[in-house]
Amino acid sequence: MAHYAKLDFYNTVIDVFVGRDENDKHPDIRNWEGYYEAKRTSYNTRGGVYYDPQTGLPHADQSKAFRKNYAGLGYTYDKQRDAFIPPKPEVGNWVLNEQTCLWDKVD
Repeated sequence: MAHYAKLDFYNTVIDVFVGRDENDKHPDIRNWEGYYEAKRTSYNTRGGVYYDPQTGLPHADQSKAFRKNYAGLGYTYDKQRDAFIPPKPEVGNWVLNEQTCLWDKVD
């Protein structure tokens, strides 16, 4: 089971859904992202770290961490960073953390 994020013309996430895993073989489909016309997103990835779904702790295999954050509605996909970035909070001063692609509050 894998999760995918459907993007609009502006690379804003408009839908997140469950689809086939990249390891699922199909004679006619080699690229599930292309088939779905969506970007794969990791449900257990936050701030660039993949967390073990059983323990909630960082997983020993960080190769499962990709695109920095699990995509949510209204998130933006940044092609240069290959990351999903949540909307910037409207209240307060915030700066994008380049490592986590999350917003850090500036006092």
